[in-house]
Amino acid sequence: MLQSKKSLTILGIETSCDETATAVIDSNKGLIAHSIFSQVTLHKKFGGVVPELASREHIKKLLPLIDELLRSNDLQLKDIDAIAYTAGPGLVGALLVGSVLANGLAFSLGIPSIPVHHMEAHLLAPILEGDDLQMPFIALLVSGGHTLLVEVQKKGSYKLLGQTLDDAAGEAFDKGAKLLDLDYPGGPAIAELALSGHPGVYQFPRPMLKTKNNMDFSFSGLKTALMYKIRKLNKKQMLTDQIKADLAHAYEEAIVGSLIHKTDTAIEVTGIKSVVVAGGVGANKKLRKNMKLKLAERDAQVTYPRIEFCTDNAAMIALAGLFNFQKGIKNIDYRIEVNPRWSIDKIYSANSQL
Repeated sequence: MLQSKKSLTILGIETSCDETATAVIDSNKGLIAHSIFSQVTLHKKFGGVVPELASREHIKKLLPLIDELLRSNDLQLKDIDAIAYTAGPGLVGALLVGSVLANGLAFSLGIPSIPVHHMEAHLLAPILEGDDLQMPFIALLVSGGHTLLVEVQKKGSYKLLGQTLDDAAGEAFDKGAKLLDLDYPGGPAIAELALSGHPGVYQFPRPMLKTKNNMDFSFSGLKTALMYKIRKLNKKQMLTDQIKADLAHAYEEAIVGSLIHKTDTAIEVTGIKSVVVAGGVGANKKLRKNMKLKLAERDAQVTYPRIEFCTDNAAMIALAGLFNFQKGIKNIDYRIEVNPRWSIDKIYSANSQL
């Protein structure tokens, strides 16, 4: 955590997708508290996030969450020095809810607002454990909407090495789970079913693995392969519970294998032997285990945020906001601007943040 003589208190707001979250961080004391309201139950019956419903739920929950967080930690709005909020990437309606509230509240208090890049916050999340990150490192950022590899030379210096050309890893899990008639979110559902699956019964394609030094991802073909396999098995009336488990095992292996292979390629190309894995898919146990084993072959180290900081949260937004505030990056004219497709290598461009 960056230390300062005068303590700075930052309120963080996260509304990029289907998690409504708030947090308070202190520049000297670290994370004070954070809270999350998950919309999983709301979206489960639709098999995925419904953007309009997500936005409405943020509107309902955000202010009560902030009020309760401050009250339960003996804080008042007058104690806040700045308000950090997710400005992108994400669902445009959900982002606007957070931006409007953050800027309106900041304006009423006469304090700055701080737009934060959601994926930058993810790659900084391990700092919430109390230790600073050893630079440089490779960041594998994997979630429902994003899959990318980033070379991080220092805070604020990001080079995009590769990204998904179609579905994100988390999206591939969700779509695969729907094909297997499993619950949303798909990642945990497939991981649980895969535990009873037999290895080697099925094999799924892992696109773009043979292209030398290519660090982009592709998962749409994997989902299509699963769909055709299920259709074939259904026609033969062979889709038993055990076969579903075998399919889940192979499907998870293919996604995890692709993520590890591309990360290994990034280490080979850059020579950097420190890796941070963040984002919701970073909570996958098979990914954690197999990544550690693979990187050990290169004498490389891998770091993960605590599970609660892998998924979307406001603690990481408050942290990134604190760093930006201390660098002088803040919004004092309270523009209501968001960027649902904000690229991580364009955060600190000469033109503008957004």
